[in-house]
Parts: sequence; structure tokens; C-alpha cells
Amino acid sequence: MGSSNDIKPLDKLRLSSQTNRGSAWLHQDLYIFLASLYILSCCSAMDTIAPGQPLVGKDRLVSSNGKFALGFFESGSKSSQNTLNWYLGIWFNRVPKLTPVWVANGDNPLTDHTSSELTISDNGNLVILNQATNSIVWSTQAKTITNNTVAILLNSGNLILQNSTNSSNVLWQSFDYPTDTFLPGAKLGWDKATGLNRRIVSRKNLIDLAPGRYSEELDPGGPNQYIITLLNSTIPYWFSGIWNGEYFPLVPEMSGAKLFNFTFVNNDQEKYFTYNSLDETTVARHVMDVSGQVQAFIWLESSQDWLMNYAQPRARCDVYAGCGPFTICNDNELPHCNCMKGFFIRSPKNWDLGDQTDGCIRNTPLNCVNTKSTGSSIDKFYSIQCVRLPHNAYNIEAATSAGKCETVCLSNCSCTAYSYGNGGCFVWHNELLNVKQQQCDDTTNINGGTLYLRLAAKEEQSRKKHVRGKTIAISLGVSSAIMFSLALVLMIWWNKKKRYSFTLNNAQGGNGIIPFTYTDLQRATKSFSEKLGEGGFGSVFKGFLSDSTIAVKRLDRVHQGEKQFRAEVSSLGLIQHINLIKLIGFCCSSNNRYLVYEYMPNHSLDKHLFPSNANILNWDTRYQIALGVARGLAYLHESCRDCIIHCDVKPENILLDELFIPKIADFGMAKFLQRDFSRALTTMRGTIGYLAPEWISGVAITPKVDVYSYGMLLLEIISGRRNSHGEHTATGDDYTYFPVQVARKLLVGDVASMVDHKLHGDVNLKEVERAFKVACWCIQDKEVDRPMMGEVVKILEGLIELAMPPMPRLLQAIAGGSYAV
Repeated sequence: MGSSNDIKPLDKLRLSSQTNRGSAWLHQDLYIFLASLYILSCCSAMDTIAPGQPLVGKDRLVSSNGKFALGFFESGSKSSQNTLNWYLGIWFNRVPKLTPVWVANGDNPLTDHTSSELTISDNGNLVILNQATNSIVWSTQAKTITNNTVAILLNSGNLILQNSTNSSNVLWQSFDYPTDTFLPGAKLGWDKATGLNRRIVSRKNLIDLAPGRYSEELDPGGPNQYIITLLNSTIPYWFSGIWNGEYFPLVPEMSGAKLFNFTFVNNDQEKYFTYNSLDETTVARHVMDVSGQVQAFIWLESSQDWLMNYAQPRARCDVYAGCGPFTICNDNELPHCNCMKGFFIRSPKNWDLGDQTDGCIRNTPLNCVNTKSTGSSIDKFYSIQCVRLPHNAYNIEAATSAGKCETVCLSNCSCTAYSYGNGGCFVWHNELLNVKQQQCDDTTNINGGTLYLRLAAKEEQSRKKHVRGKTIAISLGVSSAIMFSLALVLMIWWNKKKRYSFTLNNAQGGNGIIPFTYTDLQRATKSFSEKLGEGGFGSVFKGFLSDSTIAVKRLDRVHQGEKQFRAEVSSLGLIQHINLIKLIGFCCSSNNRYLVYEYMPNHSLDKHLFPSNANILNWDTRYQIALGVARGLAYLHESCRDCIIHCDVKPENILLDELFIPKIADFGMAKFLQRDFSRALTTMRGTIGYLAPEWISGVAITPKVDVYSYGMLLLEIISGRRNSHGEHTATGDDYTYFPVQVARKLLVGDVASMVDHKLHGDVNLKEVERAFKVACWCIQDKEVDRPMMGEVVKILEGLIELAMPPMPRLLQAIAGGSYAV
């Protein structure tokens, strides 16, 4: 194989030849001869397995160009509860992050690689042999009967088994049996003579490399396109579009300047698609991900990380059944998948490993008990608004009203939900799949509306238990000393006129936060009757105290809500700034947590930027909002005792008071960073579209993740449109990401065309150019290239001049498909 030990005799021979110059010619000839033999044997052993030369333990093959390696590797961790599995596979040899591209024994992992070997068997096949049991774990199963064969790892990453005396006689190759990765030089398609279908299949999860649920293959229906489907399903949920001679129309990244040559072949023998690198040093992969998306990556040496070029389908929630039954998928949240009300995760372990397809199951089984006299059921319905409705609905034409539609569903024990709207009555039986959260202004879509989810009455009543439970708790408290003490505390809390100081841990100056009872908030909000909005962790309601108007945020998701509750109360108890939301109080009830804020009459920034019927913010107001948010973030990063990283800067979390002064809100994801530390390692958090590249790579974060999010927010403030909404250019199919357009327009001096058209040109162009420059510097790939928020404030104030920002490499990749696969 070639190791540090192997070269020692050669070193001694070299030393000997140099010290015995009396017989220089003889020794030199001998040295050259032996050295050439050594090099030849070393090189052949590096990429080849011959009979009697097994690959064992930590041995590995390396392709002659050094690009790929083959050997045994582990998946999982000894320190976790997951089983440690060993696989034989191929990976990128020069990429420090282990990235397998092919796995032999995905559905039959090894538990002890030291007792296994990869060898040529007596019949010439390449096999994984369990030495302890003398059994074959995996085999190439080629049609050969003698061991006159060798296995070679080629420069392309293709492992081949060939006749040792006839190199043109390839008996088997890994490119014919891909797992989840489609490499340059491989083929995606059929061998018409043998019926072999080369397709890629997702893994089961992040550590179990067995085949998963999703596959990508050429359309078996005949069109020259490839499709993504549930494994062995005939119904695709994504199409590439038919090959036009140069690229697939629905993969516009292929149409720009590129590093790859694309080929589609259809003849009597084969039908396949392939691509090849125009630069052999490029490291690329095309993967069928666990999530059900096809993703293309390029390895960037500069950042030592994988850069995702594109994902198809673009929206995670467009993957069929990607979140499993009884879930709601939201493309604008992390995690994307969440259980419906009244359900819990079926397999938390699988969810943690990236596989949510098991979905959720009921907390309480349906009763499905009908009363013959009334035809009613003790099951109830819970409304889920603004969602894309599930597939496979039954249209009940006879039900001409919402009440009749509900009755139809209740009359059938298998009916789990109904919806009634302009299209009439629709009901669903058994599992609900592909429910997607939408913006409420999107419900005009034919697939959007309100879903009425069937729940057991007991489950529905649990939402109201906290009121009755509080009364019972007080009455029980009278009869016991412990509960009596609790009652005294509640009686003290009942007195609104007394403002108790709630001193938080590490509080600066002991800021007062009021503890409210649930009854206080129920009365203040008129039983939570006026909803202001709804976010990822709960709903916000308008309320009134004797001296002020308040906004009450209810954290609906118990497990996530408790964590967010603690973080948000702690965070806001420490900070006071004109551009940060003020926390007035809190409440802990039996089932929910509540946060009480100052009321913002102009609501959140997104309400003024994106809907077509929004009140138009003039340029001066927008610029002052951008400056105010920058000042608030600068305070969090640079002026607090602990540096506070907000982690979720976006328009929905910027609230506006009566004078349109911005207030940064929603600190539930915030991360504290002591001044002695410059980085923090934490799980990914935030919102898709505002996430800095370092979130994706999993490295420790700095306040620069907020700077990146602010840059994306600033682009939206100026343009009045979502960055994530791609556009097709006037020339055709080129899908252009808005931040890319801005970076390009800056270079040619045409920033006016990027400003919100609703302003009709009534802007300060100098400020526009300054703001666009700031935004593009903020979204640079490397955090060191981004400014501090304090510097952003000075730039927007006109105190610092900015140079022209470079186009970020990430945006370059997204732009013209320059790294398309």
C-alpha cells in the first residue's frame, strides 16, 4: 500500500550509495534499479487489489491522481447512543471532511472492521469477507469463475474489476451501481441490452447508509428528462424538463458559464445523461440527499468547505412526504417540519438524523363515537389556517355548507380532516401528507386554505385546561400547606397595582419585569380575541392594561417554547435600547408560556414591504429603519456586558412603533457570548434566506452571522421584495437570485433599477448606492470580509466611505450556474 515504514530501506540504500562513492557507478546503478522497482510496486499497490493482496483495517486504495480513496470508514459516534457502523466505500481523498461518494455494504454494515477484509475471492469476484465467520458480507457478483482478476480505483472514482491479462475486459464497475452520488464521468440512465438502470438513491439517514426513500433517475415514461420520486413509485414530484440539446430547462444553473461538459446519449445500446469536468482539479458531487432534494456541491479550497450550487426541488417543502404524516412544513423556518396540533414525533432519533418521513402520531386516539339521535361525535376540529392542503382529497358535492362538510367527516371514522371553501367540500381519510404553511396572502392559490383537523375531544379540551386547572389548583391549595403557600403567591401576583421587580441572573441594574397570572392576561386580551400575528413559536395578541396597550406572545409549542421562553426573558432582562423591543412581563401557566411586550402599532416590517396592498414606506423612512436596526444590532454585539448574537434577523422580527422607529424583537434564538470568547459553537438556528454560510458548514459562529442576515434584510428594505423570490430574465430561462442582480448592477452603476418600483424613483441615489454597498459587504462569504455592525452604522451615517464590494463566490455560483452540475 505504501507507508512511512516502507520507505526506510530505500532511505538506507540512498544513504549507502552516497557514503560509498568509491564504487559509485555500481551502487548508483543498483540504487536506480531498486528504486524503480519500489516505485512501480508502490504505485500498483496504491490503486489496485490483486489476488492474495487483501485490503484490511485502515489500509486504503488511492487513485493514481490522489483524488479518491477506498477503504473502511465509520459512521456514527462512540460517544453517542447511535450504533457505530463500518462501511466499505469511496470518498474524496483530499477533502478533510469525510464525504463518501459510493458505499458497497450500505444495507449490511460491519460492527468490527478489524475482522473484515476486501479481497479477490477464488472465483475472481471482489468481496468483503468476515474473517471471524468466513462469510461473505458483500460481493461484486460478476460473471467470472477464476481469480485471474484485479480491482482498480480509477482517477474518476470508479472502482472496476477487470481481467488481469486483458484490461479492456471490465467485469464489474461501481459506476454501474451508484448509491447516493452521481460523479463526473458516471452515467445516469439505462443499458438497453441488459436492462440495467443506473439511478441514485438517498440514504436512510445521516449515519445509516442503507437505501432511503427517494431516487433520481431518467424518466421511465420515455421523455428525455430525469425525475425525482419516492423509491419505486411511478409518480414523480420533480421534473428536470426535457433535454434541449444543451441542458435541462428546469435546471437553469446548467445554462450559464460552466465548469462541466454535459452530454445526453440515446442510441440502440444505451440511454443516459453524463457530465465531465473541464478542469480535472475541480471536486464536485451531485447527491440525492436524505431530505429528498437533489443537491449539487463544489469543494472550495479557499474556505475549506462544500459550496451548494443548487438544490432541486428548490423548496424543501416541495419534496413529497418529506416531513411525513400529520406534519406542517414551512420553508421559512428551521426545522422545516413540525407536528400538527395534538400530535408528537413518531421517531425523535430519526428526526435528529435528518429523516422526518416517519412523521407524527396522535397524542390521543380519536373517539369516533356517534350519537345516533344527533349524528354528532365527541371528536372536535382544530383549524389550521393559511396552508397548502394535502393531496388525495375527496370532493363531497352534496355538502353545500361548512356545517354539512363537517358532519360528513364526523360520520366516517377514517376521516381525519376537512376543508370547505370556494371549491366546495373536501375531506381526507387516514394520514395527511404534504401540508405546507403559506403566507396568509397566498391563500388565493387553488391549493391554499384552512384545514380542519380532527382531534379527540379530550385533546381539544386540553387547550382550555389551564383556566380550569388554575381554579382547581387554588381550591386544592386551601386544604394543604404546600398548596396554600402557592395560593398566597398567586394572590400576590393578582394585585396588578404592585409592580414587583423580577431580577434576572446576570441582570444589569436589576431591570423590573412584571410576573402576570394567566387570568391577568386573559382579561387584558379579552380571552385572546384579537390576534396580531402568528410566528414559528406561537401567536401574538393585543391587550390592554390600565395604563398602556400591550402585545402578549403565547409560546404554543411546549418543548421549544420553554427553551425559547427562558432565553427571551433572560435576554431582554439585560438590555435597554431605543431600537430593541421592551419586555414588560411574563406568565407561566400549566400548558403555555407568555411574554408581554410594549405594543407596536405599526406591526412588523414585512407587513409594509411585501404585500401588494401594503402602506408604502418612503425612502427616508426606509433609510432610518435600516439605520435603527443597525444601531440596535451594534448595541447587542458591542455595548452589552455579554455579546448577544440575535441569530434570526429578518423583517418579521423588526417591529415599528407609531413613529416607525424600528425595534428588534424575538430573542428566543439569541446566543450569549462572553467577552473572553470570540466564537460560539451552537446548533443551526434562524430562517432560510438569511443564514450565513458558516451556519451551513457547522463551524463556530461569531456576531458576523447577524451581519450577514442584516445585509439580506437591507436588500429587502431597499427593494421592497423578498430576496428568495427568483426571477427569470428577459432572455429566457436564466433564474437570477436578487442579491446577484444587485451585485452586478453595482458594478455597472445602475442601482436605481433595483429600488422598490413603488417609490417611483423618489429616492436619494447616493444613499441608495451606499446602502447597496453596505448590504453586499455584509453578505460576503468569509466573515472576516464583513464589517462590524458599529462600522455599518458609521457607513450609513456617511462617516465612512466604502469601496466597491466584490461579488461573493457563493452568489457567483448561484448566479450563472458557473458551478452547475
